[in-house]
Amino acid sequence: MNKLVEGSYVFTESDLANYPFIPEAAKFVKNLDIKIDELASPEYKSILNRAQERVEEAIHDALVSRNLHNCGIEIPSFPIAVMMVVALANPYLKKRYALAEAKGVHRQLEEEDKEKTIEIAKTFDWNIKPVEDDANIKIYDFSLHFTDFLKNTEAFHDTKWKLVNRVMLRGNVYLTKSEASRLLQEEVQRYVEGKLSAKIGILPPNIMERVEQLKQLFIEKRGKIQSEETPKIMVTAAFPPCIKELYDTIKSGHHLSHIGRFALTSFLVNVGMTVENVVDLFRSLSDFDERMTRYQVEHIAGEKGSRTKYIPPRCDTLRTHRVCVGTDDTCRRTRHPLAYYRIRLRAMGREVINEHRDSEKR
Repeated sequence: MNKLVEGSYVFTESDLANYPFIPEAAKFVKNLDIKIDELASPEYKSILNRAQERVEEAIHDALVSRNLHNCGIEIPSFPIAVMMVVALANPYLKKRYALAEAKGVHRQLEEEDKEKTIEIAKTFDWNIKPVEDDANIKIYDFSLHFTDFLKNTEAFHDTKWKLVNRVMLRGNVYLTKSEASRLLQEEVQRYVEGKLSAKIGILPPNIMERVEQLKQLFIEKRGKIQSEETPKIMVTAAFPPCIKELYDTIKSGHHLSHIGRFALTSFLVNVGMTVENVVDLFRSLSDFDERMTRYQVEHIAGEKGSRTKYIPPRCDTLRTHRVCVGTDDTCRRTRHPLAYYRIRLRAMGREVINEHRDSEKR
């Protein structure tokens, strides 16, 4: 395997394939001098296949694997995959792809030695040093300046990432190799998201055909993806105002409009409530018919009929049908009740969610 030298450190082509964001990987691709209008040539078919596969992996698994059997294909497949995702022009898919690439890097970094991890971290100008074997704190592998630490933990809710709970000496936070890898994942995700904000021109027809295939795959998998990403712990405190109003109305025994019933039922089955519990929610209504209610709930949950699990209508549809009861700050940042719910869950954090769940059980 050829080795590429930058300063005093040697990166192999396998490294460039594993870490396509490092400057040496960009130089490798630049030296190939691939022109966009040349990508229709049969000689680039293998690279295009792998680029499309990267995006497919992101859609299916939210994780891009590493294929080191042919680094000459793997390395240039990354920028072409990025180009395909940009062409898809879907903000949600851009975030999913960036996360999938970053998770692939995280997995690989956990297998690396300290020296290579530090060289990778230098890509992001980290002030990071190895913890020597004879240091007083032997359970850690690295020390990282607290500014780099804070920059990459601001979205974390687990208490172990709070600065007050960390070992810190002379402005440096001590990390294990696994922790450093997790923080680098955040850096890589931001890097890829930055690449995905670029604009591209007209792509060759053969690439646009692949982009259309990826678009159709994402449409097919979107419902399943959103369902998987929503924690199956129902937290009423995270409900959007419209759903909270519908939920409280039905619990008090008052009737809902047809669109209100559908919106509430489809929301509840997507955030973890069982069919049985949704059916029980409707028992207080004077016109309750268990057979009909159960069939309708099971149909919406994807257990009957077409086996399609329905999601609630978008916010603009709910406003049209006067289901919307007013907006808050989170409403103004989203266009769908389930998106609102996911945002609120992230904001609440795991500890608050667990506490809320336990209180609802009592």
